[in-house]
Parts: sequence; C-alpha cells; structure tokens
Amino acid sequence: MAGMKFGRRALAALTGLTLASGIAAAQAGEVTFWTWRQEDRAVYTDLFAEFTKANPGITVKFEAFPNENYNTIVTTALAGGKGGDVLHARAYGGLEAMAKAGYYLPLDKTNVPELANLPDDANASESLRADGKVYAVSLAGQTLGLIVNQDVLAAAGVTMASDWDGFLGMCKALKAKGITPIANGTATPWMDAIFATVFTNPFVGPAWTADMLAGKTTFSDPKFIGALAKLLDLKDCMPNGFTGVDYPTSQQLFSAGKAAIFVGGSFEIAPFRRGNPKLNLDFVAPPAPAIGQPSHVSRFFDSGFAVNAKSANPADALKLVRWMATKAFAEPAAAKLGNISSLKDVAAADPLLAKVAKLNETAMPYSTLVYFRFEAPTGTDLLQDGVQKMFGGSATPAEVGAAITAGLSKWYKPFQK
Repeated sequence: MAGMKFGRRALAALTGLTLASGIAAAQAGEVTFWTWRQEDRAVYTDLFAEFTKANPGITVKFEAFPNENYNTIVTTALAGGKGGDVLHARAYGGLEAMAKAGYYLPLDKTNVPELANLPDDANASESLRADGKVYAVSLAGQTLGLIVNQDVLAAAGVTMASDWDGFLGMCKALKAKGITPIANGTATPWMDAIFATVFTNPFVGPAWTADMLAGKTTFSDPKFIGALAKLLDLKDCMPNGFTGVDYPTSQQLFSAGKAAIFVGGSFEIAPFRRGNPKLNLDFVAPPAPAIGQPSHVSRFFDSGFAVNAKSANPADALKLVRWMATKAFAEPAAAKLGNISSLKDVAAADPLLAKVAKLNETAMPYSTLVYFRFEAPTGTDLLQDGVQKMFGGSATPAEVGAAITAGLSKWYKPFQK
C-alpha cells in the first residue's frame, strides 16, 4: 500500500505519459494492460506470454503506475479518450465512478460469455448499481480472519482458542510468557476497519447484516454497539503503546515471531512467507461469542479486469479479458499471486489457502466495504475513524455506532427513515 509520493509536476508528467501510452495502444496486435501492481510484473509477464502462445499475433504490454496515483492517472487518461486497453479495476465503490462515467465497456454473456464461470457475488462486486451490468472480470476473493504463528503458540504451550473467553485467557497466558498475543496496533486507519470487522462479525451474525440491508436496523443497534465494546477487551492483548503502532510495525512484529497472531486478510499470507519462509502459519476464524456458537470469517472480492470503452483495439482487449475469466489464466494467477481465485472451478493449490476457501463457505461480508463504500463518507472511513477514537478514549462504542449511522444516512436511503 505504501509508495512514493508525487508532487503536482510529477503527477502531471505521469499523466502525460499515460496519454502517450494510450496512443501507442492503437498498434494492431498489441494490448496495453494498466495496473497499480508493479510488484506483480514478473507474474503477469509470464501469464501474458501464455496468452500470446494461445493467441498468436497478440502481445500484451504491462504498464504499472504508483498505487496512490493510479486512480487519478487512469481517470485523466480515460477522460481524454486514451488509456490502457485493459485496466486493472477496483471493486464495489471503486468501480462505480469509472463505470458510471462510461469509461469501461459493459460486459455480458454476448461479449464475455465466460462471466458464467464466476459466482453471482463476484460479478456483483464489479457491477454498477444503477444498471446491474458487469464492467470487469473479478480476479480474487479475500478473506479476513486471524493469521496464527503456530510455532509461537507451541513454544508457549498454548492452544488456539475458538471462543471469546477462551481467547482472552489464551492471550493472558501468552503475555505471562512475555509474548505479545496480537501484533496489530491502531495507528493505520484502514487496518482498523479490518480489525473491527474481523472481531465484531461473529457477535452480530448474518441475520443482523440482512436486517441492516433491509432497513430494519442501523449501526446504532445495541447488538452492534455491544460487539464494538468487545474490542476494548483486546487492549491488553495488543502491543505496548498500540495506538502508535502502525501497519508495517505490526507486520514486522508478527514476521519476526514476536507476536502470535496477526489480524488481517488472506492477502497477507504470501508476503509473510516471502519475508520469512520459516513461518509456520495457520489461518482461523475469529473467536465465537461462546463455546458451541458459530464464528465467521469476513469476505470481499478484490479487483478485476475491465476493457477501456474507447480502446483502439477492442477485439483483442476482449480476447484478453475473456481469457482472464478462464482456468487457463485464473489457476496459475491464483497460485503465483497467492490468491483465492474468484472463478467457481479453480481450487486453491496451497493447503492453507484451501483451508481459507473452506472457511469462506460460512463467511460474512466485509460489510462496510461491500455495501457502504459507494459514496462519501464511506462506511470504512467512518468505522476506522470511530475505532481509533474508541481505542484512544475519545469516543464510546455507542457514539461510534451513532456516528457511522449519521454519516451513512447522508446518502444511504434506508438509514434516512
């Protein structure tokens, strides 16, 4: 997520380069692919070489831009009728503005029949609410839960607990042995929304989420307030001075074996392994409210592939996107990128990711991202701001729930009743 920061002149220069790249895309037989994932260049280069083998005469040019400037660069280029032929697209609210502006080509069973290879919720993540049309082929699903260092637990003689009271007892036992139970701090806002979602979802449950979407309840509901309050029980489980501990520091604590648990997503597994190949990892659902009660991981879909509506080479661009919706792309992409593919028939080759996929069968959505990131203020912004204030002692759980509800009511009609 971190990257270089650019001034206005540098951003203007980059934007100028994107426009020039858009002109280059007019070359016959060449498809330009734009992304913010510079770190995945080698993987995509190999994958696109396979596409060219299957589609002689069509080559794919990989172009990556800084993550923090990607949206601005792409929007500027597309507004000028330029840009890549195939674009790495955001999901949910991140897709909406681009699709609404007409920058992405609508995809359907006529031009991309392979959309049938994807489940409905994956296609919904790349759809526009206003027309229900799909605008990108979903790449991967991500799951939020607890990443566990099994060797740290074993060395401490502690067993992973599956219920709330047991979990707090386990954390106390780890601290008594000088081990930080949970690596996460609260200094990085976007991780606070993940932290809160992971631990509150089992306490609210799927029925509450359904009621909220139906307009029967809000984030001011005592059930959600009570779930938020449970987060405060975790203060003693987190690093000393946790309000000042940011995301990279939390990662370092866990990767170095100084903490037993990292609260995060399945997308963390591959980077942790690259950073420390000796890590013996597990991925588990957060603690259930009580013994015998269900728990739930949280899930969302993460990015996809869209066709520039003004591509100078739409036929070849569609061929690439159609291929990206098949096992020929999805299976090796999932294995090499360390993801769980969005496609129905692609099984996770990695045993740990296969376990995560099994947990997904009873997953709840990462609600503030999936349902409340379409307009400002977003649900995730409101949640992460509230969690920071709550842990800092400047807001109560009830005040946080009321602030989320009030913020969303500015644009979410069911909360305006």
